[in-house]
Amino acid sequence: MSLSLVQGLVTPNFIWKTTQVSHTARGFNNFFKKPSEPSETASKPEEPEFVDGAYDEDDPVEKIFGFFFGKREEAPLGLSRMTSQKFPEQYPAVTDEWAEPVATDNKEMAAVRPVLKNTNLERRALKLSYSANKNGWSALSFHQAVDRKGGALVVCTTKDGLLCGGYNPKGWVGFGENRGSIAAFLFVQNPNGSFTKLRKVGGAGMAQMDYPEMGVSFGADSLVIPLNGDKVARSKLGSYYERFEDGTNTLFRDKSAVELKDLKVYHGVYEEGEFIPHADAEPFALN
Repeated sequence: MSLSLVQGLVTPNFIWKTTQVSHTARGFNNFFKKPSEPSETASKPEEPEFVDGAYDEDDPVEKIFGFFFGKREEAPLGLSRMTSQKFPEQYPAVTDEWAEPVATDNKEMAAVRPVLKNTNLERRALKLSYSANKNGWSALSFHQAVDRKGGALVVCTTKDGLLCGGYNPKGWVGFGENRGSIAAFLFVQNPNGSFTKLRKVGGAGMAQMDYPEMGVSFGADSLVIPLNGDKVARSKLGSYYERFEDGTNTLFRDKSAVELKDLKVYHGVYEEGEFIPHADAEPFALN
């Protein structure tokens, strides 16, 4: 059989079969689609990569995950990401940003409002829950005034006029718990009116020791105000809260124990029926 005859017999049949299979494959892949539906392979507008300041493009682990899973999305699978803006108290305290005043603040509240940046109380109105000079310098009167009211700001003034205190994100309930929070911090006002904040160290544990027979206790020794009949406050930094940059290991700068002339606790104002975070006992925190 001549070569020209073979070409005449084979080529048309081969072309017809190839064309038939190709159309059949395309028809099968689009079987469930309406004719007007765009193909899945149609190009979609590319969403910008989610940016929160935590991504490091030079990190080899980030590169590996990026290669397999693509760009970071703001809401992967429809779930919101946990960020310091949405969930501020899941992160350590900020020490170089300061909260703006709130319209309801009185003079005393406005003076300490700056330290509440990136806390649940940053933009919430405050109320004075406890004043030692009014309610009494005792653990009983303290817990009667502060328990089950959520996170709180402790503000004390020494006899020498030093303004200091701390933020307790978990509040008190008086059940004998060691309440942990990485967002807890201590603060002191500097001579120029600015503040220095000292973060929680060593993990979240024992941010506040909440015992019914004692008053304020940030860690076991970082800021302790027993309220056992006197006005003494003690401080030793390093184990639970960080020291000052110069290595000073007491919140009172040059004294490990001082006498207070004032002690106050501020809580957030909540509407009737509004959920108050951390207003009850915490699982596994009891001793």
